[in-house]
Amino acid sequence: MREIIRIRCLKHIYPDKTEVKVCGLDFIVHERERVAILGENGSGKTTLLNHILGLLKPVEGEITVFGCDPVKNQKKVIKKIGVVFQNVDEQIIGPTVYDDIAFAPRNYGFPEDRVDKMVKEVSERMGITHLLHKIPHYLSGGQKKKVALAGAMVLKPELLILDEPFNGLDPKSKEDIIKLLREINLSYGTALLLTSHDINFLPEIVDKIYILHDGRIIRYGSVEEVLQERDFLYQVSLRPPILVELFSRLRNRGIEVEIPINIDQAEVQLLNLLKSRGEVHWNGYRK
Repeated sequence: MREIIRIRCLKHIYPDKTEVKVCGLDFIVHERERVAILGENGSGKTTLLNHILGLLKPVEGEITVFGCDPVKNQKKVIKKIGVVFQNVDEQIIGPTVYDDIAFAPRNYGFPEDRVDKMVKEVSERMGITHLLHKIPHYLSGGQKKKVALAGAMVLKPELLILDEPFNGLDPKSKEDIIKLLREINLSYGTALLLTSHDINFLPEIVDKIYILHDGRIIRYGSVEEVLQERDFLYQVSLRPPILVELFSRLRNRGIEVEIPINIDQAEVQLLNLLKSRGEVHWNGYRK
């Protein structure tokens, strides 16, 4: 698949002289991929995202986004990228939900009838048509996140960047956002790039994971390869998914199970274990 991001050993110096490096493995994202960046606070995740958006210019290193320098070609690049920031209250600026979603197409000069069609289409996709004339300030956290997502997707970008998309959301809202992100990836072919401290949800929405630690990209692999490495995750100050922790403890007690990364895999492991001990019939019912 076509590369849309390639980064090699960035170095940035902030105005207060703080120096941040993101070196180690090359960071590459292809079209339609679903990629997560993991790392403790201060590891360089935000610096990496801001370079991709062309908001920061590296003093060293190489970065191309859609084949060009994102700083020199920011207008061209940013039109292909949707962004949902961690604090969506700072992102939602319209007096109504409709106006907020319409901001980008209006800013690019689309005629009003076209803007109206775009807003209604993406709102229906996000399930928020009933909110279009509401004042964003009074919405719930989950509703605000959906509004920000609609605003990011109204131009149907090739890449969607999400910084801690589950932060502050209740379980139902998390499930809704996960479902929407999967639909966006499948329906629009939009690549997903996200950061998250909520590792338990990652198997449902990403395929690949990069791990940053002390300013270095030290690990890259499939979601299964990375999240099953319990001891390694602890070494880089990350807590493994709860299923990985549980089944690792079972293995340490001598119980022969594989390490699952989602509830379906865990169910199969437990049923197989119970069957082997004669405690369930083949269809899963207890004797």
